[in-house]
Amino acid sequence: MERYHDQEWGVPVHDDRKHHEFLILDAFQAGLSWAIILKKREGFRAAFANFDPEKVARFTPGTTPEDSQGTRALSGTSSRCAAR
Repeated sequence: MERYHDQEWGVPVHDDRKHHEFLILDAFQAGLSWAIILKKREGFRAAFANFDPEKVARFTPGTTPEDSQGTRALSGTSSRCAAR
């Protein structure tokens, strides 16, 4: 958490993939602490094709995790990417 605060929080971002990462993490953070989200960051990175918006936009129900909550979340995220 300290590394995130010192090296990422408040630092201007000009990379689309990094913006996408922060948007996804922020969406999943609702109701949770940032510490929890940051601990699971690598899992999110794997689930969201290294936060590549073009790849996420091509996700289909067959490419999302099996659990229904994750499927709904990924489906909504991929739909927003496709609309971009």
